[in-house]
Amino acid sequence: MVAGIVTASAVAALIGPPLFHDHLLRAGMSASASELAHVEQAYNEASFVSLAVALVIAVLCALGVTWYVAGRLTRPLAVLTAAAHEMGEGNYAARATVSDAGPELASLAEAFNAMAGRLGDAEQTRRRLVGDVAHEMRTPVATLAAYLDGLDDRVVAWDEPTSSLFRSNVERLARLCDDMSAVSRAEEGRLELRRSNVEVRELLETAKREVRSGFSTKGVRLELGQCADARVVADPERVGQVLANLLANALRHTPAGGEVILSATQSGGEVRLVVQDSGEGLEPDQLTHVFERFYRGDAARTRDARGSGVGLTIAKAIAQAHGGRLTVTSPGRGHGATFTLSLPVGS
Repeated sequence: MVAGIVTASAVAALIGPPLFHDHLLRAGMSASASELAHVEQAYNEASFVSLAVALVIAVLCALGVTWYVAGRLTRPLAVLTAAAHEMGEGNYAARATVSDAGPELASLAEAFNAMAGRLGDAEQTRRRLVGDVAHEMRTPVATLAAYLDGLDDRVVAWDEPTSSLFRSNVERLARLCDDMSAVSRAEEGRLELRRSNVEVRELLETAKREVRSGFSTKGVRLELGQCADARVVADPERVGQVLANLLANALRHTPAGGEVILSATQSGGEVRLVVQDSGEGLEPDQLTHVFERFYRGDAARTRDARGSGVGLTIAKAIAQAHGGRLTVTSPGRGHGATFTLSLPVGS
């Protein structure tokens, strides 16, 4: 407004009077006429009054527009600020509802709500992690403590069964520690990779050979489907770890008489290694959480049957370390699931 007032006043003072004087002369008024000065003075006063009134009206209009626009900005920002304070207090269910605030603030609110949702999911996963780890450790620790008390009281003898029990429980604790360490290294990108050009068929056949006995024991068919004649740039041991995990997961969730198909296709600059099963399948809400560490989709299963819940997390981290990705799709409960490992094509 200051810039507008200064500009309008300068233009009116410098351009208006000379232009008006020139028009009076063209209209036939003599330059020495006494009326000329009076007319020009009237013009200057009228211009000043008109400009002053216009500027006052402009200031009032500007204040009104400023109040309206500021209100549209401050109200949604206040809502966002309040939601952020609630999140800071630990309420991850807080959401910012912004309406009639323009596309920019609406996009900001959507991004904030998405972030709040992800933080809420992360907090739930953290709490579940603490509970799961405590549960996993409680049983072997309690068993070892009970047997130690029995040994101290000479109620239990140190024989082969006792030694085997101690060994199995210690191994269980060690396995839990290894799983937690592995998922930490994977998520922090500290995985060591020994890349080479590997034939896709060799990877699939090796993975099938390593898990064949488990499938035969349970009565689940493991078939090698379409296999692209291609090579990938990857660490064969790490990719084998991913495929072994995916196949073990498929076997775990496929009942006897079911089928698991292992295949590979090439599209553009990547090769897709696919593990498709005819097992239990996944609900839509499970698809977004299946790669979270310590996530278990079905709480009804026993923990021992489902493992520690970090295998898919590690598998996804390995895929990303290769510059690829690991995805999952499922038509729904009872219709199986399909895991796809995409890797860059080798030379």
